[in-house]
Amino acid sequence: MTPRTAARVRLGAVGHFGLSVRDPDRSATWWSAHFDLDEIFRYDGGVGLSNDAVTIVLHRGRPSPKTIGHMSFHVKDMAALRSALRSLERAGIDVEDPGDEIGPEAPGSPHLGLWFHDPDGYRWELSVQNGAKEKTRRR
Repeated sequence: MTPRTAARVRLGAVGHFGLSVRDPDRSATWWSAHFDLDEIFRYDGGVGLSNDAVTIVLHRGRPSPKTIGHMSFHVKDMAALRSALRSLERAGIDVEDPGDEIGPEAPGSPHLGLWFHDPDGYRWELSVQNGAKEKTRRR
């Protein structure tokens, strides 16, 4: 166990994160086409995309999907999650567990999510906090 220091740093919302991708322009196009992210800056070898919640910086490099395991984004409610699933399926995006895509984040978790992969192989999740408490009607 790590000893606690007297003053712990309080973390806020994620400001931004960077990902190594094969082709930043291609990845930026993919993210902008499927999610509410717009380009906010560009530099040699990279593109920054953002919305009101997060900024993703895509930079040229060797993708390493296993490094982060996965990243999760919350969506408003189960209706939004089901709508997102339909959009991902229509776009031909690699969604995990075809036919049973929406499920608990972990065994016994009240949070429900779905998982998908981007063109560089990174694993992403869309989730609803306490989604199991909402009406669980199928799509």
